Amino acid sequence: MSSGTVQTHGAYEMAKEFKLALGAAFFLCVLLTQSISSCLKNNNVTVKHGRSSSTRMRMSMIYAHLKVINRPAIRSIQSPDGDVIDCILRHQQPGLDHPLLRNHKIQDSPTRPSGIQGRVNRSLELGPGHAFQTWHLTGIACPHGTIPVRRATVDDLLRVAPPELYGRKSKKSKLWVSRKPSVTDGNGHEHATAYVKGGEYYGAKACMNVWKPHIETPGEFSLSQMWVLSGSFDGSDLNSIEAGWQVSPELYGDNMPRLFTYWTSDSYEETGCYNLLCSGFIQTNEKIAIGAAINPVSSFNGPQYDITILVWKDPKEGNWWMEFGDGTLVGYWPSNLFTHLSHHATMVEWGGEVVNTQQDGDHTSTQMGSGHFANEGFTKASYFRNLQVVDEYNSLQAIDSLSTLAEDTNCYNIQSSVNADWGDHFYFGGPGQNSKCP
Repeated sequence: MSSGTVQTHGAYEMAKEFKLALGAAFFLCVLLTQSISSCLKNNNVTVKHGRSSSTRMRMSMIYAHLKVINRPAIRSIQSPDGDVIDCILRHQQPGLDHPLLRNHKIQDSPTRPSGIQGRVNRSLELGPGHAFQTWHLTGIACPHGTIPVRRATVDDLLRVAPPELYGRKSKKSKLWVSRKPSVTDGNGHEHATAYVKGGEYYGAKACMNVWKPHIETPGEFSLSQMWVLSGSFDGSDLNSIEAGWQVSPELYGDNMPRLFTYWTSDSYEETGCYNLLCSGFIQTNEKIAIGAAINPVSSFNGPQYDITILVWKDPKEGNWWMEFGDGTLVGYWPSNLFTHLSHHATMVEWGGEVVNTQQDGDHTSTQMGSGHFANEGFTKASYFRNLQVVDEYNSLQAIDSLSTLAEDTNCYNIQSSVNADWGDHFYFGGPGQNSKCP
């Protein structure tokens, strides 16, 4: 065989091998593309022409963050409202990942405050026959030694960018705490609140009725909550512990009222988050899922359902505990998360907040509370009742002097009062946009 024939045959074999390699590479590429397309399709992600690379990168970031906040479950419970509640081992919860909590031993037995507790009626409380969170309607419970955690989803994280910001307040949220009466803060946050300040407060308690207010756009929310505060309101060292119920389509993807918590030690700059969506808060209870929907809710001119929340500083260990309902310990914020609140609070606040994202001077129709003004009263307006604070002796005390604040009473207002059954209490709320609040 001539050398020319040998070279031609060699070239032929090389070309054949190249085609086979190219075909294999093409096949793998098709499989990879189909896999990515299937993943995106299953999570309702539409890839626009020319943006598939950035979308795949975003999806990769979302899945990575989901692995951080969703922990392996001992049991998973499908709630009727669409939530999945994962029962995770207590020692594997996200809260313990905080760098200040290395080698932290979970606390179980705080010293509860003594003193007045308040009359409990027309209320949603822990007890037989009461479904105080929707997932309890399944009749399935989390095992002892675990905690129930609402599972975050791809859809949840798709509503924020980047995904690491999921569960965190915008940094501009710190601006509203300037608390200048009659001055609108200008960043879209509006309030109707009652507060005490100037003393040393070691906790607070209240009952608040639960509603399902209308939310105009997904980027807005409506809440009723308690704030325990200390630090500078104009600086970057504000410490805040917050708990109550909220309706937030952006955070949860629906319009259901949900139990929530929040904390920050630096005016909402870098620290803290909602619920268990970052490290810090330590949950100890297997019955309460923070972030889960509350059920049933109050109805206009009908039955009223309220929740009781107590937050106080344990005099023994110094941690800030949260109690829900009739004596159910939920968990605590370790004292070393904070600077000023490692000692005590200097202000306590109760009430409602909404976010108005409307432009061009229009006001949102997002409702606060029931969506009705304070003067309409019981079964119509939203309320807080039996307001109390915890003193330095770990004793619940009545309020000495309660102040109120509402930036625009034509949109949302507040009226406080005192009586034998409800102690210090107030009605609050409003419809937002109306003829006097255009």
